[in-house]
Amino acid sequence: MSFSVELKNGHSLRVRDINLQAELNSNEVRFSYQGLSNDPISSGYVLAITEFTFAYNAVLLADGFQMCAQTTGTVQNPEDVGRHSEQSQYYRIYSPSASKRYYNYLLVEEDAAYTLFGFTSCHRFAGYFELVELENHHWVKICLDGEETCPRDWSSSQLESIVILKGDSLSQLYHEYTHLISCNHSPRQGVKRNAPIGWCSWYAYYSNVSEQLVSDNLNHMEGSLEAIEYVMIDDGHQAFMGDWLAPSSQFPSGIKSLAQEIKRCGKKPAIWLAPFIVQAESDIFCNHKDWLVTHQDGSLLKAEDITYGGWRCTPWYLLDASNPNVQEYFTTIICTMRKEWGIELFKLDALFWGALKGCRAQSGITGVEAYRLGMEAINEGVGKALILGCNAPMWPSLGLVDGMRVSNAVERDKTRCIQVAREAFFRSWQHRKLWQIDPDCATLLPLENQTIEQSNLDFHRNVLLACGGFLMSGDPLSQMTPLAKSTLSRLFVRHKHNQNAARFSSLSLEHAYLRMNKKNDLHCLFNFQQQANTVYLTSDVPVNWYDYWSGEKMTDGRTDVLKVSLESMTSRAFITKR
Repeated sequence: MSFSVELKNGHSLRVRDINLQAELNSNEVRFSYQGLSNDPISSGYVLAITEFTFAYNAVLLADGFQMCAQTTGTVQNPEDVGRHSEQSQYYRIYSPSASKRYYNYLLVEEDAAYTLFGFTSCHRFAGYFELVELENHHWVKICLDGEETCPRDWSSSQLESIVILKGDSLSQLYHEYTHLISCNHSPRQGVKRNAPIGWCSWYAYYSNVSEQLVSDNLNHMEGSLEAIEYVMIDDGHQAFMGDWLAPSSQFPSGIKSLAQEIKRCGKKPAIWLAPFIVQAESDIFCNHKDWLVTHQDGSLLKAEDITYGGWRCTPWYLLDASNPNVQEYFTTIICTMRKEWGIELFKLDALFWGALKGCRAQSGITGVEAYRLGMEAINEGVGKALILGCNAPMWPSLGLVDGMRVSNAVERDKTRCIQVAREAFFRSWQHRKLWQIDPDCATLLPLENQTIEQSNLDFHRNVLLACGGFLMSGDPLSQMTPLAKSTLSRLFVRHKHNQNAARFSSLSLEHAYLRMNKKNDLHCLFNFQQQANTVYLTSDVPVNWYDYWSGEKMTDGRTDVLKVSLESMTSRAFITKR
């Protein structure tokens, strides 16, 4: 027998499983499993359904389970924002023939009004929404991925919580939503700290980074680049994936020695690692196969068996974080890097693979729950240092990271620049609420195999300007041009005056606004369309308008309106002075 739950804002949920108990608090519902049945809970377990009352051309925004997946468009024509749909061959987690899943939240924009369907917790089960037709009506199906676990094996009968919010202000809706999430997942302390400013080795040298190259760049962090605080050794430093304390031949003096050199120069050492994966050549794989996730027949599970196999040093095998020995291993590694090496920022990559489904030491545990156990062990070792999540499962990471990469990797080309911008902007509301967002590195110089045109550079730096958040240079500092240096300097100024992300008033992502201080407002314009566009910027009082980058005054005197023309796929940024 089904039952209904009436939310304060008028939405009604129909719950069909009598084994479920629903606890209502205004517009949020907490679900728990109270039944006697011990049948496995499927990957498409339905908590409830609610009627979808919007036109099929209403604009949607929804997340993916992991960083590289997002969806916008409409019900009739959904559009993947990120590079990797979770139904594609890369990052796949469910069948291409299945209904489209909208993970974590589903936002609907119609007639300048907004409705948000969202999960406010992710302790053990990934939550998602599907849009379906039943009984000649369109419905939102609210689902959990139960991973075929049995209720009697669970550590708790508590499931996850959902909310439905409505409003005319996009920013206010996000504010309400993040507050409810924080009640279930308290953010780490670093979420409110000043955003890190640093240099990252990956986009200059990729895995070919060396001890000498890091030292060379360290020597150029002076003058206009003096504000660089963190020095990130990003991949290439480890002997093998999994043997994180053993240096590669590219770092003959060891990472501890290099970290001490970084500190002597007045900077903070930061490091990259992928804690949940190991390669077959590593000592950890050879000596601790009982620590690894397996198939049901006991054979070792490789990432490529179920999803993307990884970008290098494959095949990747997965550590089982439900195993207490693995948890202790995580804590020990991180604690050693922090206390003995002096690492103050940890970029944790390939986190998605830590939440994959498989057979683990503890029965009844989900991939999400095991991942959170592993991240809690890492948190124990990190102390007050910062954690940046990358390639992470999004909602399973709530409360466990200080920063979160919210876009795919940057590349110095137009297509990737625009794609990364949309990914970052659609998640910019999470900044300093759930985590500090990381829109990825500033890459302002061309490389031998990557060129960047001036219009693309302008677009890229305006994205960083609008986002705020982590600001890491990804260029070889010895080759910095005057334009690249001045761009970083102006980004440093922005971070000095305001740590918030500029707000978008609609899902068109046309205009981002930020009150910088009592005297200055920031306006960032983006034209993602194929045709030219004209925008009118307004101020509540007459002001002087200036181009943010050049300082050129845009008007003869004070005015409360500025007319701006934008060519296709271009961007502009302006600062006002009261």
